[in-house]
Amino acid sequence: MTDASDAPAPSDGPLSTRALYRRWVGPLLSRDVGADAEQLSQLTLMALAQASLRRDWPVVADVVSGLSAELQRRDLRLEQTLFGCRFANPVGLAAGFDKNGVAAGLWHAFGFGFAELGTVTWHPQPGNPRPRLFRLAAERAALNRMGFNNGGAERVRRNLQRQRLPPPSQRPAVLGLNFGKSRVTDLDRAPEDYAASLELLSPLADYAVINVSSPNTPGLRDLQQVGQLRRLVERLRRLPACPPLLVKIAPDLEDDAIDTIARLAFEEGLAGVIAVNTSLDRLGLESRRLPQTGRTLAEEAGGLSGAPLRPRALQVLRRLRAAAGPALPLIGVGGIDSAEAAWERITAGASLVQLYTGWIYEGPALVPAILEGLQRQLDRHGFSTLREAVGSGVPWA
Repeated sequence: MTDASDAPAPSDGPLSTRALYRRWVGPLLSRDVGADAEQLSQLTLMALAQASLRRDWPVVADVVSGLSAELQRRDLRLEQTLFGCRFANPVGLAAGFDKNGVAAGLWHAFGFGFAELGTVTWHPQPGNPRPRLFRLAAERAALNRMGFNNGGAERVRRNLQRQRLPPPSQRPAVLGLNFGKSRVTDLDRAPEDYAASLELLSPLADYAVINVSSPNTPGLRDLQQVGQLRRLVERLRRLPACPPLLVKIAPDLEDDAIDTIARLAFEEGLAGVIAVNTSLDRLGLESRRLPQTGRTLAEEAGGLSGAPLRPRALQVLRRLRAAAGPALPLIGVGGIDSAEAAWERITAGASLVQLYTGWIYEGPALVPAILEGLQRQLDRHGFSTLREAVGSGVPWA
């Protein structure tokens, strides 16, 4: 066990990840305009993809080892076993960043206890027209209408196989796969579309997520209706060797719909629920104007993520926990950009949390900062394990 006071602090030297990110990337993220948000993500993933393929080469291995030493935090108190997966820590990378799984071999080096790859669709698809990803720098937020752009399930399978990953349950970080409906597939054929992707990729997944909550595929959120979702879950669970199944829900659901999904999760034996996806609500930013288009957020399509989503994401999680009781694992995502925000979600009932927009703005040092913050909270409240804190309602101290 590692006490928080004994954990090595991230280096603040001039060549540390924290310092380099602040110096070179921070200025690019401080303005709405300038470097294109999607291009920055693509350039980053291209570099990470090459590093993941060559992570055993001596020079690359040294870099990965140095990254791990700086960003990982080992503490037995943070470990959990949920739906058959052992999580070294509760902080994960949310779906949407590594859509094609090209950097699957590296996410543990950034300190993550797990990473969710995708969203993957059966058919390759280019997504929505560009521009489709926008920074809202002052609000530490983003608007995206990507539309499940990915190379399709077969390409993701090839990408994962090329990286020579250890088999599920033997990896340094748990790897989940997030699945969505192909845009060309009608809703009545959605179960078969999801099933084709999952059947192909299930041998490579520690767990699988049914994404029925993205706002950027027409009609997709209709699959959150109880009848549609039950039909989808029952089809997927008939697959041979189906991995643990979770469902990811929208923040824009009414309370009764949240309660219904909690009941369905128990009835159908789902492994957990992820709350939440991006929001169609503009969360008080309706009049905020995008300089790239000249239109307000009220006039723009797409889902809002980042800091403005934090209060609503917390509300949904609390509602889920109240409806589901203590046994169903929940994963909290949306507006988590600090240790305090992560602790807030955990004590509200989340066993795990995921980062995306906050991780982009804060940089890789956010993961160890959250883990160190969680360690300090365990110390201050006298918890011997993180599991004791889940759903406890204990405030940040």
